[in-house]
This record gives sequence, C-alpha cells and structure tokens, in this order.
Amino acid sequence: MKRLARIVAAGITLSIPCVRPLGAAEPSQVPVPPPGEVLKTLVKQHPRLLATAADFERVRKEMGSDPLLKKWHGNLQTQGAKILTEPPSKYEIPDGKRLLATSRRVLDRICVLAALYRLDGDRRYAERAWLELETAANFKDWNPSHFLDTAELTCAFAIGYDWLYDFWTPQQRVTLQTAMVEKGIKPAMKIEEEHGWWARSSFNWNQVCNGGIGMGALALADVEPDLAGRFLSAAMKSIQLAMVEYGPDGAWGEGPGYWAYATKYNVFFLSALQTALGSDFGLAKIPGFSEAGTFPIYASGATGLSFDYADSHANVIRESAMFWLARQFHRPEYAAYETQVTKGGALDMLWYDPALMAKPAAPPPLDKYYRHSELALMRSAWDDRNALYAGFKAGDNKTNHSHLDLGSFIFDALGVRWAADIGADDYNIPAYFGKKRWTYYRLRAEGHNTLVINPGLDPDQDPTAAAQIVRFESTPGRVFAIADLSAAYARDAASVRRGVAMLDRRQLLIQDEVETKAPAELWWFLHTEADVQIGKDGVTATLTKDGEHLLARIISPANAVFKVMKAEPLPGAPHPGQNGNNDKFRKLAIELRDVKDLRLVVLLTPLKQGETEPVKMPDVQPLDKW
Repeated sequence: MKRLARIVAAGITLSIPCVRPLGAAEPSQVPVPPPGEVLKTLVKQHPRLLATAADFERVRKEMGSDPLLKKWHGNLQTQGAKILTEPPSKYEIPDGKRLLATSRRVLDRICVLAALYRLDGDRRYAERAWLELETAANFKDWNPSHFLDTAELTCAFAIGYDWLYDFWTPQQRVTLQTAMVEKGIKPAMKIEEEHGWWARSSFNWNQVCNGGIGMGALALADVEPDLAGRFLSAAMKSIQLAMVEYGPDGAWGEGPGYWAYATKYNVFFLSALQTALGSDFGLAKIPGFSEAGTFPIYASGATGLSFDYADSHANVIRESAMFWLARQFHRPEYAAYETQVTKGGALDMLWYDPALMAKPAAPPPLDKYYRHSELALMRSAWDDRNALYAGFKAGDNKTNHSHLDLGSFIFDALGVRWAADIGADDYNIPAYFGKKRWTYYRLRAEGHNTLVINPGLDPDQDPTAAAQIVRFESTPGRVFAIADLSAAYARDAASVRRGVAMLDRRQLLIQDEVETKAPAELWWFLHTEADVQIGKDGVTATLTKDGEHLLARIISPANAVFKVMKAEPLPGAPHPGQNGNNDKFRKLAIELRDVKDLRLVVLLTPLKQGETEPVKMPDVQPLDKW
C-alpha cells in the first residue's frame, strides 16, 4: 500500500509506509535443515533445554549478591515448600474438553521443583518432581483432542527429564521417554505429516504445539534421533507461519493474553534450539520478532492493566520471555519492564541479565502505532499511574479470538480505568467458538466502546470486516489516530470513520463521522465501572470512581444526550445467555435516530482537584482536517 502513516515523536517526524495489506502476513522463507541434518550439532550433556549446568551455576553464585535474584530465589523456595505438601496432579477434564489446567499445573510445578533441586541440591524437590511426573506418565492419554494440553505436558516432561537427568535412574528415564514419545511426540508428528490444522495455523496453537513438542524432541534427540529430527525440521517450517504475525513491529492480533501465551512457547522453542543445538537457524531474525517485547510495554495502561481486546482480560502482562527477548536482542527496556512486573520464577532467574539491567533504557516515545494489528496506543507520561492512556483498535474481525470490536477504545487517567473492555466470556458456553459466537454480548459490538448502527440484527458488525488506521500523528502536544471502519458497517453505511485524539496530553476526544445509506438508528457506547451521573442538560456526564472524577461532554451534534444503561443487550438483540457477570459495569450511551450524515464528538476530561469543567474546549474540525 502506498499510504503513509506519519509518526512524530519527541519533535522528530518519521514516515513509515504501510508495507502490506491489512490481514496479510508476509511469508517467511527461513531455510530449515532436513531431518537428517537437524541434530548434527546436538549438545550431548544435560541440562540442555533453556539453560545449561553452567547457567544454573552462574545463577547460584549471583543470587548471593544480587538482591533481585535473592528475592526471586526466596519466592521460588516458598512455592517449592508448598508443592511438597500437595498431592500430585490428577487427570481432570472438568469441562469435558480440556486437561489444560492439569497440564499447566504440572509444568509450573516441575519448573519450580527442578530449578530448586539444581540451585539448592535438596533431594526432596527432585523426589517430589518424580511423583508429579510418574503420575502424569500413567494418565490414559494427554488429551490429544485438545492438543494444547498434550503440548504443555510434553514441555513439562522435557524440562523435568532434562534438568533432573542426573538424578533419574535408568528406569525412570525410560518411563519419561516412553510417555513423551507415545503420548506427545508421535501424535504431534502425525499431525505435522498430515498438515493438520494447528500445524498450518498462524496463531497461538502453532507456537504452543510446535514449541511444547519441540522441547520434548530436543530432550530426547540422542535417544530418538529419527523421530526428533523429523519433528524439529517440520516444526521449524510450521512455526514460521505464526512468527510472521509479529511483523512488522511486534504486536499480536489475538490480544495481550495470547501474546504472552504464544510468545512464551515461541521463546521456549527458539531458546531450546540455541541451548541444545547451538542455533535457532535464523528463526529469531524473522521480521517483527525482535520488536515483540515492545508490545506489553505499550499495551499496558497507566494503571498497569492491559488493553484487553479480543479474548483477553485486563491483567498485568507478566512473561519471563521478556528477559530472553532482552538478552537476545540487546533491549534493556524489555528487561526493565519485566523487572517491574514479575513476581519472580525459575525462568526469570535464568534469563535475567544483571549486566543488561545496568544499561539505562532510554524512555520510548509516548505513542505507538502498530501496523497489521492496527492499534494506536497513546499516553501523557511513562511511570506515572495518574497519567492519561488510551488504546484504540481497528484490525481484522477474522483474526483468531477476535471480538466485533473494530473502533473500540479504552481510557485510563488519575489511576482509574474509565473506559473499559469487559473482556472474554466463558469458553464453555454453547458454541462460543461456533455459530453462536456473535450472539454473546461480550463479543458483540454493543459490548464494546464502539458504534452500533441499526441494532437488533445479528451480527452487529460484519465478522469478515477489516479496518485500518489511515492516519496517525504524534507530537508533544497532540496525538491522534483515525480509523476507517466503513467495512464493519457496510450493510447500513456508506462511510464510517472514527478519530481518537489526546489533546495537550490532558483530554481525550472521540469523533465519529458517519454517512448512512438510509436514515438509521445509531448508538455510541462507553463501558465503565465508575458511577455515572448525567447532567441536567444531558450533554454532560460525571463519572466517579475511587474518589476521582471524569467529565464526559457531548460537543456535537446539538440534539445528542447521554443516558446510562446496563451492560446488557439492546432490546431486540440476540440474547442466548452468558456466564460472564457484567453487573459491575454500566455503559454511558448516546442514542440517535434518523441518522443520515453525522458528526458525533465526545470529549473526556479527567478532573483534577477543584476542577468542574474541561480545561479547554476544542474547536470541532472534520477528520479530514485533523
């Protein structure tokens, strides 16, 4: 595409071309060695996955003098002491579909126990790890119908086998080898050979399955060289389909929760290739991957909570892979971020680099536009919980785990999230990933901070639509993004555009310009946990939460007024029921009838102590003149 997106940061103007169409990932062509050559450089010693014996010895020495490592070691010991008192994990599929909670518990426990044994030398940790692994080895299967479960258990066994290799008896090793081969690697190899769906996908399943099973293949590469070589060669080709989705600048279309999940296993795979084979064969150089660490930094609001679009939740993004990315790409800002948010774990200790932390990380620009994922993120300051922060989303409704949320936004100020995304619903409600998906409130446009035109129809945005941020400009005093949302509302409108602007780093302006095909009903929504009081004239609303206040004001059109509604479907909209409880949310709404040619402008002003009115009333300008 020839359109340019202008970025102005810290007074410097940059022009970045939109290098590919929205929704299209660049094919990657990193050459992969054939199965018979993959293992030529295999390290024979154990441990060789993610860390070596020398790495554990280094951490053991450094944690005596490094306060962070000492703190994290203490946290690890606390976790280990608790695990020692707990029974081993059971084969449990409470929802009838997923063994995933068990798989993850086994993985978490093995990481803690195996690391503590190598750091502290206490046999109790290794013995308890055996109890966990032996029990899981005797499971009837690792639930291959939901292959994430299989992959995560294989990863757990790989780490346990590798890190505790010297502790195991020959018979124990055979038990672990047999379980990994029969319950994990062979079923995965069959999927790779038949080009099964996750091996052809471009989202998190690809990385988790290839990464988790790849760990098992590398752990057993010397005892199962043919199987391991075949799987690793196939996995290195397959994982590129997902890795290109980080391009061009590190964001992830499935949302921040799945960024963490996908990146964790992507890093497991690349790190294990490096430690076991001495090379990742160039996979880390796939364009965009080196920038992946920017995403949690920019996708985290001033409150610390993430911009939880798609099937995500507003949590703090914590992921040990940030330390690995920092070391791999010499990015101290990645390490600085993870140091602030992590609770400390085995992989944090292994991948943390004190020397990198000693290098000061320059503050990044306040604002970021992520192409391909089509996100604009803007703030008034770093390291200030009271700062303004806004996230604005265009993107592609066809992306895995997407909601009908094109045009949605969130807003933080004064330590409060004023405009919120309610987040994902329960995956087990009927046809959540099937034919009922767009009937659930949390997934529909009406369940987000965006527009609905002619409500009551199913769906309320086109599920096949993609929207692009067509302009993005950032200067010290003003930043804005404009998205063309026309495709999302093509059934009813000839043109729909939304602009979001942070004015003087002090106020947030949301401006919609809509041309409908016929007189239409239009709704504007902002979901919030705040209490809402509508002003007497209806054009203002005061939001109050945690003792702080935000003033919302309708600037245009003259006939628009606010109302407060429950976070539930509009009359006439599909309402099949849902498990998510929305009672803590309410929505500030604007309802307009007979809309034909509309400019709707809303100004959000955080009110500091003693303020009752906006610090400045902006002039309304058409989006074309922004």
